[in-house]
Amino acid sequence: MMEQDGNNMRQLPQQTTKKKRDRIGMVLYVFYALLLIITVAVLFKLVYFQLIWEPEPKIASALTPQIQKRIVEPVRGNIIDCEGRLLAMSYPVYDIHMDCTVMKAEYAKMKNKEKGKMKEAEWQDKAQQLAAGLAEIVEGVDAARMYKQIKDGRANGRKYLSIAKGVDRSTMLKIKALPLYREGANRGGMIVETRNIRKYPYGRLARRTIGFVRDNQGLPEEEIKGNPGLEGRYDAILHGKDGREYLKQTDRGRVRNYDSSYVRAVDGKDLRTTLNIDYQDVADRALRERIDSLEDLNGACLVLMEVSTGAIRAMVNLSRDPHRGNSFEEITNFAIGRRCEPGSVFKTVTLLSVMSDGIYKSLDETLPTNHGIVKDTKMKQDIHILDWERENKTHEISILDGFKISSNYVFGTLAVQNYAKNPRQYVEKVYSYGLGDSFDFDLEGLLTPLIPDPKSKYWSNTTLGTMGFGYATEETPLHILTFYNAIANKGKMVKPYLVECIEKAGTVTDRRGPSVLNASICSRAIADTMTRALLSVTEDGTARRLKSAKCKVAGKTGTSFATFANGKYSDENGRRQYQGTFVGYFPAEDPQYSIICAVYSRPTRTSYQGGGIPAAAVKTLVDYVYTNDPRFRTKLPKK
Repeated sequence: MMEQDGNNMRQLPQQTTKKKRDRIGMVLYVFYALLLIITVAVLFKLVYFQLIWEPEPKIASALTPQIQKRIVEPVRGNIIDCEGRLLAMSYPVYDIHMDCTVMKAEYAKMKNKEKGKMKEAEWQDKAQQLAAGLAEIVEGVDAARMYKQIKDGRANGRKYLSIAKGVDRSTMLKIKALPLYREGANRGGMIVETRNIRKYPYGRLARRTIGFVRDNQGLPEEEIKGNPGLEGRYDAILHGKDGREYLKQTDRGRVRNYDSSYVRAVDGKDLRTTLNIDYQDVADRALRERIDSLEDLNGACLVLMEVSTGAIRAMVNLSRDPHRGNSFEEITNFAIGRRCEPGSVFKTVTLLSVMSDGIYKSLDETLPTNHGIVKDTKMKQDIHILDWERENKTHEISILDGFKISSNYVFGTLAVQNYAKNPRQYVEKVYSYGLGDSFDFDLEGLLTPLIPDPKSKYWSNTTLGTMGFGYATEETPLHILTFYNAIANKGKMVKPYLVECIEKAGTVTDRRGPSVLNASICSRAIADTMTRALLSVTEDGTARRLKSAKCKVAGKTGTSFATFANGKYSDENGRRQYQGTFVGYFPAEDPQYSIICAVYSRPTRTSYQGGGIPAAAVKTLVDYVYTNDPRFRTKLPKK
């Protein structure tokens, strides 16, 4: 019995230990289960918050800083002339704003209330001094009104009050030194934002060639339509590449959000042009002083080009601007965008054709005058031939004399007499001279000439004859100039161009320059013969006013009329729309420059001939260039 009791006593501690272990295990299981439930609940909540739950918009807006994407504008490249002078440039201006709430809360929370009020009063006093200083520095700022805006802004919690816009760096530094602002952004509330604007140091000179930047010109839509000029054609190169940054709103204003990506802007490249701004200025003034007072004129253009390369040294385009009191401004690019019947300047094409084809060997060969009537056509009689017959008592006229007096009969006859059986031969000559096709130019808008097709139903027995003296075709001034430039260049036709190279920080990254359109439109001997004919026009023909120029000029005048809606060259009141042109090159004995000037009239009874205003404007520019261009300084001017 005692032995049995002893065994029971030994079992009691073992059972007690086992029960304790069971209780601990149960507690651990319960604790584990609770942790598991909590973990699942947390995971569920995380998934819910991430994928399903959306906060109240008002709460989210209040607690979440607003992230705003901002495009970082690159600095636009410069446009410079052939000598490195700035024609268009970008420079920084500064917009000044103010956070009117700075330090207000700090002053209000000061334990010493009196000290807080005193600090606030000091801030207000400095703000008043700031307003007074701004009135002295920034044009148009009234001190009392500015102080009221700052005071009201502080009362209303305004964090972004506009103070001044578009000030230069010197003005910005003066503003920064004023009371309150000199204490910095955190205490004075000054906010400075930088932006670049486009500036044209030579004003409106050559502006249709240089072009416009739409964003900061404030110009009429009609004037900047299509973003013309070099600014438009080379916009991607000049603009560079936009950068990108993200801003967030803080108590201290908008700052960059460094948790977001940032892409640095790549500044634009510079454009070095062929323009010489001195020649451009003289050309502009030479044209303006002759047309400003003439209400009948609607526009004019003048282009100066280097013979050997095709580099354009000046390009003036003036047209009436209704937005500026009908004054002449650079709005329409007539040189490339006006296509008209060229008139007598096209007679050189006919002369070159018959000489190149060997039909005539000498300018002194003659034609019968035939009383000014072109045989086998219904063309009008040339009254100039009747005058020639009376004055010279002869019924013959040399090709050279016909060229001097610009006879329609002579050149209509040359075309009909020699190409009537195969008019395609004459038309192909026109195309070979670059007068039937367009070409890639540095400005948008170069029109393609219109040349009649002998197989067309519109071709008649008068078409070839009228082509011979400058009608039935349509050409731009630049096409005509390119043709004459080829004669000056001994038959080699080069392409006109405006961009010499593209630069980055003064280093050339892309060189442009001369290129050839046609290696030879005629032989050197024929080119010399043509120069003799063109020289006779300026010395003893329709452009005699150029005889007194400081060097010999070879060239041709031309006058044509635009057609009205009725298809005629005059309206019901007998008025005409003139195009008067002079085109040529100088010095005639060693051509360095070619030049063209054209004027365009409204319907008028006044005659505007190529030997008038165009020849006079050309003479002014020729004299200036010959006097000032270094290549002529070793030569003595003609007496």
